[in-house]
Amino acid sequence: MNTSTPSALVQQPRHVEAQITGRPTRDGAGVRLTRVLTGDLQQRLDPFLMLDNFASDDPKDYGAGFPDHPHRGFETVTYMIAGRMRHADSQGGQGLLQNGGVQWMTAGRGLVHSEMPEQEEGRMEGFQLWLNLSSHQKMCTPGYRDIQSEDIPELTTPEGVLVRVIAGTSYGVHGAMHRPASQYPTDPLYLDLHFSGEHSFSQPLPAQHNAFVYVYRGQLDVQGAQHAASVPVQRMAILANEGDGVVLRGQAGTRALLIAGQPLHEPIAQYGPFVMNTREELIQAVHDFQSGTFGR
Repeated sequence: MNTSTPSALVQQPRHVEAQITGRPTRDGAGVRLTRVLTGDLQQRLDPFLMLDNFASDDPKDYGAGFPDHPHRGFETVTYMIAGRMRHADSQGGQGLLQNGGVQWMTAGRGLVHSEMPEQEEGRMEGFQLWLNLSSHQKMCTPGYRDIQSEDIPELTTPEGVLVRVIAGTSYGVHGAMHRPASQYPTDPLYLDLHFSGEHSFSQPLPAQHNAFVYVYRGQLDVQGAQHAASVPVQRMAILANEGDGVVLRGQAGTRALLIAGQPLHEPIAQYGPFVMNTREELIQAVHDFQSGTFGR
């Protein structure tokens, strides 16, 4: 852990455009979760397609896990807060996702994978974010990276906020995940913020980047230019595209994700686990999966 000073001050903070309450649902083989970022928000929060929050102390809610299922055309980012999940895919990727760790998987042209709990009791908690790929990257070679908790850079701001930098840059500290600049316009920002007291956190953001905050412990205030908005636990706040960044204020025990990224401005065509640009590409994805070409 290290301490640094902010690279820039936020003079015109974003305000909260809307607050979203997640929708309870089940996925995989019956895992109970809350879908926070749903399909109707995909264009507004481009390049982000989905955010799920799973959290339960009851093995009946998560024990069946996510058996083999296909993906094409995007990336999945799974962040574990508590519990253990075993990943295996048709490209040969394997890894054990544990407390504080991240699995970053690029489905690209297609693979089949599973995510299965490696526990029969205790708490299972975490998030899965779907990150869209641009049209020229959708058919790229699949990839997988297992990032353990100790490999995620952390910093403590001068105000006392602990920041885990999963992707992007905060206070001069670069995240654990980097993608080739020649292939991707920019990395998304993915921060996990831990407030140990009544502290503020500032993060510069380009006005054109779409951004949101999800509070998973406590309560957070988003300090807009005119007034602050209170965001309660298990609520997502969509941040207006304006100003030069975001200013957040939390209490002791508050924890939140701050996620932002450059929009792709491309058509989004989705059919279940396939996300392409056109209906024809979706039909081809289904055909390729049914013919067994995924992961070859």
